[in-house]
Amino acid sequence: MAISFTNVLGNHEQALRIRSAKAALIAGNIANADTPHYKARDIDFKQALQQAQSNTATLKSTNLNHFGGQADNAASLNAKYRVPTQGSFDDNTVDMDMEKAAFGENSMHYLATLRFLTGRFQTMSRALRGE
Repeated sequence: MAISFTNVLGNHEQALRIRSAKAALIAGNIANADTPHYKARDIDFKQALQQAQSNTATLKSTNLNHFGGQADNAASLNAKYRVPTQGSFDDNTVDMDMEKAAFGENSMHYLATLRFLTGRFQTMSRALRGE
């Protein structure tokens, strides 16, 4: 009997990829906090997950440049510009307090998903050993 990881793990693999891309985007915002005219961007997690679930293809690719390959970058996840809470003289929209809070929240969700997956793999391992 074959084990289908998609059935066992659900959409958590996609969630980890989106959370990882979101962390990279927030880190980019923080890195460019002093760059004039830089516009902070963010990913709407729910929308990106729905998009990833609807784009699930039956074809598998070994390279992102192959037909049907999916990239995990901000462009493929429809990153949107953040609405600034305060104006700035250099037209930079990065708010460090918001970015730090968003990074912490995203990290917490990422770790929660990892812990859930760890539990699933431990359960599968116990079942395979007959425990």
